Amino acid sequence: MKDRYLDLIEQSFDFPQEEFKLNDKDQLEFHGIDLMGLAKEYGTPLKFSYLPKIRENIQRCGNWFHNAFREEGYEGKYFYCYCTKSSHFRFVIEKAIESGAHIETSSEFDINIVNKLKAGGKLTDDHYIICNGFKTRRYLHAIAELINSGHDKCYPVIDNVQEIDDLLERIDGGFNMGIRIASEEDPKFEFYTSRLGIGYKYIVPFYEETIKPSRAKLRMLHFFINTGITDSAYYWNELHKCLNLYVKLRKVCPTLDSLNIGGGFPIKRSLGFDFDYEYMIKEIVHQVKTVCDSNGVLVPNLYTEFGSFTVGESAGVIFEILGQKKQNDRERWNMINGSLMTTLPDSWALNSRFILLPINRWKEKYERVLLGGLTCDSDDYYNSEQHINAIYLPELSKKDPLYIGFFNTGAYQESLSGFGGIKHCLIPSPQHVVIDEENGELSSRVFREQQAVDNMLTNLGYYDDNKS
Repeated sequence: MKDRYLDLIEQSFDFPQEEFKLNDKDQLEFHGIDLMGLAKEYGTPLKFSYLPKIRENIQRCGNWFHNAFREEGYEGKYFYCYCTKSSHFRFVIEKAIESGAHIETSSEFDINIVNKLKAGGKLTDDHYIICNGFKTRRYLHAIAELINSGHDKCYPVIDNVQEIDDLLERIDGGFNMGIRIASEEDPKFEFYTSRLGIGYKYIVPFYEETIKPSRAKLRMLHFFINTGITDSAYYWNELHKCLNLYVKLRKVCPTLDSLNIGGGFPIKRSLGFDFDYEYMIKEIVHQVKTVCDSNGVLVPNLYTEFGSFTVGESAGVIFEILGQKKQNDRERWNMINGSLMTTLPDSWALNSRFILLPINRWKEKYERVLLGGLTCDSDDYYNSEQHINAIYLPELSKKDPLYIGFFNTGAYQESLSGFGGIKHCLIPSPQHVVIDEENGELSSRVFREQQAVDNMLTNLGYYDDNKS
């Protein structure tokens, strides 16, 4: 009977895979990275970011769209935008820009980042800046300042009708803009229509009555649904509603030349992941061209705003198993040297699953376990499907500690849990290492050391002598 962990994986999935394989020591490698060596060099818990994966995904997506354009005879252009809210780290955004991405923003502070990148020569006036979200006065002011500075390719996307008056008041001359559609949500949601954007039936009258007589030029129609881009009847139905609105608006608005289909590409969450990106892109391009051709309008330039797809698969977290608690005859708790709640907040807040694999001891027997974090909160745990099943890992050994890795954790985790700051039970933020290619070789550097106690006590006011 095969009862090694390696046997379990080989019987359940195709393994090895493109990014995962074992080295000659039977230890896991991720994109050729010696994870055990990384853990020994920097210690655990450890976050790492593998930047070449960002470039790879941006370039793959660009090739898929360009191939689809060629096959369909599609005469528009394609623009890949990076959704900054997925990860605001400088090394992430700069790698995305270097790989050909433009930028999508969500708040006034994103515009501060844009200004920093422009001052450093990373962004230029040739880059599109797509400004989404419900816009506060400070956000509108920052957008206006960017446009007034000469950045004509900054497109504020109107989220509610009041924003246009504020922009016209603040922007000196003419400017380009977009409108976001308030899409109908999937029936499983607790509401029918997205809180973001303007309802379908209001958009054409809004253009004719308010935008057309103004200094603004409507260039973009923006479409996004919360479920993301999926091969489902719901998605295709919503896309066709968007396309019908586009052709109707295009007939009365000659400046409209772009359709933004938002983001929402899924990322790999298990070794059994199978999503045909190329098919989805070809079908989207085909549907856009078919609807436009049948209505006698020019096809639009296509924009996407991929966040998780850009950065999600570029990162991981490594923990060491400190020990095991046998709470009853059936439940064994493997305790990690960190917190799942604070390091991977999606795992408990949204029940998101990540790829979880051991780093070493793949040829040892496996056992059924639960993973527990160091906080005192009952929700600080992880299993394969929360509240349903346990997970399987190699049996523990006092002589050879077990290390585990969570993979494809690069999107939203720091945005949700905060970077640094105060964590639950004062569990410190782990050390963060950045891995990139230099002259064809992988190199690593420490981005941030593990959070120190002095940093936390300062945040809590214990080192402020001026206050009691």
